Amino acid sequence: MIEEILMAAAGAGAATAAYVGAAARVVKQYERGVVFRFGRLRGEVRKPGFTMIVPVVDRLHKVNMQIVTMPVPAQEGITRDNVTVRVDAVVYFKVVDAAEALVRVEDYKFAVSQMAQTSLRSIIGKSDLDDLLSNREKLNQGLELMLDSPAIGWGVQIDRVEIKDVSLPETMKRSMARQAEADRERRARLINADAELQASKKLAEAAHQMADAPSALQLRLLQTVMAVAAEKNSTLVLPIPVELLRFLERAAPVPPGHHGAAVPPPVPPWSEAYRAGRGAGQDAIEDLTGTSVEPTPHENGG
Repeated sequence: MIEEILMAAAGAGAATAAYVGAAARVVKQYERGVVFRFGRLRGEVRKPGFTMIVPVVDRLHKVNMQIVTMPVPAQEGITRDNVTVRVDAVVYFKVVDAAEALVRVEDYKFAVSQMAQTSLRSIIGKSDLDDLLSNREKLNQGLELMLDSPAIGWGVQIDRVEIKDVSLPETMKRSMARQAEADRERRARLINADAELQASKKLAEAAHQMADAPSALQLRLLQTVMAVAAEKNSTLVLPIPVELLRFLERAAPVPPGHHGAAVPPPVPPWSEAYRAGRGAGQDAIEDLTGTSVEPTPHENGG
């Protein structure tokens, strides 16, 4: 009798151990457990720790609640200003409702991936090339809104979206390089022109100062001679005062007959005076060469 009781107790203990082994589950800290009983969702989501389910009747599905980093494959499209580009991005998202993520969509990761690719192509078509290159923050926000709208119904929250790289054709890269070079050259020319303008103003002020004090011009000339002699010792400099040149110009004699006489302007070949003069010259040549004059013979003794 005692043996039968011990065997029954051992059998019950073994059955209990098997039941506990089949019903015991452990949910990790970054997971949530969703229980389906006979295919129907139980309202309570199992939190991290040790939990029990009914064997054979219940099914426990664990959902990862960590942030998922998903790269978006490069998408090729045409921008609003008709430039072909390839753009790739990365999406950061997490599950906020484990039950909705299992019930509302078959595979929430695949759904987010396809939605990200579609939204990225849409963003490419609505944006200009300059926006893709320089205004990425605004495009990232627009892409995040496009993804977050349908994903919130799946129990998924889009944390952020980043455009990683924008690939351009080689011809477009060369065109942009030429444009940047032309812009730098334009800025350099503007700077040089501004410097010339400032220098001309300073030179004009210096000229006015030297006009008021003629000795300053002489001092400047001596400084220039010293600078040339210091740099090139083999150069011989003979400074001639400007006043001497002006004196010689005033003292130069004027040829007679040129006092106040105006020099007639040259006659253009197409004018009537030029043609009339040319015709008169030809008549004069004909008079000289057209008639020959024979010498008169002298009579002998006459």
